[in-house]
Amino acid sequence: MAFTLLFVAVLTVGVLVRLWLSSRQIRHVAQHRDAVPDVFAHRISLRSHQRAADYTVARARLGMIETVVDAAVLIGLTLMGGLQWLSVASAGLPGGALVQQIVLVAAVVIVLGLVGLPFTLYRQFGLEARFGFNRMTPRLFVADMVKGIVVGAVLGLPLVAVILWLMQSAGELWWLWAWAVWALFNLAVLWLFPTVIAPLFNKFTPLADADLAERIGALARRCGFALDGLFVMDGSKRSAHGNAYFTGFGKAKRIVFFDTLLSRLNGDEIEAVLAHELGHFKHKHIVRRIVVSFAVSLGFLALLGWLVQRPWFYTGLGVEPSLSGPNHAIALILFFLVMPVFTFLFTPFSSWFSRRDEFEADRFAASQTDPARLVSALVKLYDDNAATLTPDPRHSAFYDSHPPAAIRIGRLAAIAS
Repeated sequence: MAFTLLFVAVLTVGVLVRLWLSSRQIRHVAQHRDAVPDVFAHRISLRSHQRAADYTVARARLGMIETVVDAAVLIGLTLMGGLQWLSVASAGLPGGALVQQIVLVAAVVIVLGLVGLPFTLYRQFGLEARFGFNRMTPRLFVADMVKGIVVGAVLGLPLVAVILWLMQSAGELWWLWAWAVWALFNLAVLWLFPTVIAPLFNKFTPLADADLAERIGALARRCGFALDGLFVMDGSKRSAHGNAYFTGFGKAKRIVFFDTLLSRLNGDEIEAVLAHELGHFKHKHIVRRIVVSFAVSLGFLALLGWLVQRPWFYTGLGVEPSLSGPNHAIALILFFLVMPVFTFLFTPFSSWFSRRDEFEADRFAASQTDPARLVSALVKLYDDNAATLTPDPRHSAFYDSHPPAAIRIGRLAAIAS
């Protein structure tokens, strides 16, 4: 009973904080809708600024509805008996305990996917279309969804099977073996993603601009970054948003440009954006994040290893543990359903560390290229992606992985001067 009350209290606080932050964001952005901040006044039109404000408000309102629905679904699966019902139903299936547990995990994933599907559809074909970003057809959406399900099943089901088997067979330290499997799985996905997984969804072609390729290659060599190639992705067939990213692991690292990005930025600006991304590599931000992620996952699995043996963990969340069969799948599901509730209030800390890394990468880019080029590129990206220039300070501090536009541009301008 005590754990139930704690869960409900923390969930309620989390939902209220989310709604409060979203309402602040909506109010603050709307209040500053009719005036472009001075630092951007000569770069971004009032019309573009208002479009970004309306886009931000629309996304925040949709997010508020999702927050309430997600909380209701979580209560339905736990305290209202949804997971208990699925557990009983799967226990009657043929194939043995391991198969039944895998089916239970898959059933919960399907339920959550079905709940999220209307939001995904509205976001893509309603909200994104209204603001001119959607370029995806219903046929492509279905194709992507089917591919995603197949890839998720091919990769996810064996992983779940191995972890459940370890929970059953590896003794009290099963969580340590499970962590090793999880770490190897993630490293394998990082290695396979650029050459095996990503091409299932997008077409990647070598960068055709020889001059730009040479400039980028020279920048990478100066930074000690070994490249496996420069590629252009056909992002425009799904969205008008532009981006560029590094992908891969070890010697399989490559730089990928959205074709929408190349159509908007000139060579100087592209070089500056990549210098920023190389700053993350140079300062080992990516490696550090992977190490931290692995360390946190080890701690979480150790906690799960302890909770598995505590009856109150199950009963407190609306599930009666089986006295005759394994409860590993239920424990795994409950843990991954509930842990975000208890870790949500730590979000500002991870956001702060991420913003710190962004500032450090900006400083590195400014040391490799003219800071004015990065400023010019960022302003174009803010404009093209309808990113608000006037976020609510508390909302931004809580959630944003990147610094607010005005602060970021101000720091770069200070470096340039």
